[in-house]
Amino acid sequence: MPQKLVGITCSTTAGTATEVPRQFINRAYVRAIEQAGGVPILIPNLADNSMVERYLSVLDGLMLSGGVDVAPDYYDEAPHPALGEIDSLRDGTEMALAKRALESDMPVFAICRGFQLLNVLLGGTLYQDIPAQKPSDIYHRQSDINLARPEFCHSVSIHKGSRLAEIVGSCEMMTNSFHHQALKDVAPGLTVTAHAPDGVIEAFESPDYRYLVAVQFHPEETAVHDDKSHRLFTAFVNAL
Repeated sequence: MPQKLVGITCSTTAGTATEVPRQFINRAYVRAIEQAGGVPILIPNLADNSMVERYLSVLDGLMLSGGVDVAPDYYDEAPHPALGEIDSLRDGTEMALAKRALESDMPVFAICRGFQLLNVLLGGTLYQDIPAQKPSDIYHRQSDINLARPEFCHSVSIHKGSRLAEIVGSCEMMTNSFHHQALKDVAPGLTVTAHAPDGVIEAFESPDYRYLVAVQFHPEETAVHDDKSHRLFTAFVNAL
């Protein structure tokens, strides 16, 4: 059987006086899909979203990667003073990709920004800044305490009977954490499946689609040394 093609969304840099603008993805995403048996295909952010259909016509699955904040215009809020960088080109591309992928029942796996974007696309909202709007003793951005990306930061509790629990084989796992935003109002049709110890939502899924799993943490960074993280990618690729 031919290996399945997995589209992975990209980040962008605007460029500086000495650096050209770029579209890029962290190598960990590519490695995690490769190790799970899939073929990674990078999807750039597009000025013409009519190309979305062409990409999706050849892909078997879509992975929405992490990155900058989703523009609060998409959930009818004014920008909070602590809102981070936004990327209108990326928002437009990923909204179009995710919408069409779900409409065609293509398997979707979303990570961090992708997790937040799916919730917004389907009618949910976000805390624009956890420290300002949902204070916690947990560090959700572990770079603030000098933890490297592959290191674990805190545990998450996974709901018994969920698809996520079945995938990782447990109702608890350790995760890393690199976000300052979080889900506030959960979109209709989504089932929350994991929480951090402070109550921040860490995962959701949906029975309305063939495969829709989304996590707030970054398992691509820990999959190389953590079997539970690796299983998230093998389950996704196996669903294609």
